[in-house]
Amino acid sequence: MTEEFYEERVMMIDRQIKNRGINDRKILDAFKSVPRHEFVPGEYRDLAYADRPLPIGNNQTISQPYIIAAMLVRLDLDDDAKVLEVGSGCGYVLAILSQIVAQVYGIERQSALAERSKKTITRLGYDNIEIKYGDGKLGWAEKSPFDAIIVSAATSEVPDELLEQLSLDGRIILPLGNSFSQKLVLYHKKDCDEFDKQRLEPVRFVPLIDGKS
Repeated sequence: MTEEFYEERVMMIDRQIKNRGINDRKILDAFKSVPRHEFVPGEYRDLAYADRPLPIGNNQTISQPYIIAAMLVRLDLDDDAKVLEVGSGCGYVLAILSQIVAQVYGIERQSALAERSKKTITRLGYDNIEIKYGDGKLGWAEKSPFDAIIVSAATSEVPDELLEQLSLDGRIILPLGNSFSQKLVLYHKKDCDEFDKQRLEPVRFVPLIDGKS
């Protein structure tokens, strides 16, 4: 019996990700294995594999599949990597990462989303993911250093705490800018205080907000 939405998931990968030039087998396989429809509210399940972001409640969104893939491919992840996602929302990116790397951590400042994503992750059986409710700009010092950090919300500058928690030769990717103009930016840590910086494509993310809610 065919898994629910399986054909839509395969079509999403072919049309939205591979057709835009992303051919990393580990990333494509991860998108194929993770049921995106399980991470969106029931009223949006039929749109789960559309080429667009979707609301997940609390004024937050699940990102467009291609943008997630584009961010992950730039991180150049190894199988044994430890990765942090800031603004983990519904947990979908965490689930994708869990199929690529050894250990995944997520921080979400909306307590309702943090609890919901924990339940979804547990129900679906992903056992290499930890999620906490907190201020993503502070990172997760107790679990650092991280080989890679992905920030799934926009900020006007890179929080110093996140740069400090990145391992040597690690990478962080995030949308930099304001509500009107944002670009993906990749930082590659070459030394304690030295980073290579690469500006990438324009994007549109919800803002990364200080504090807890």
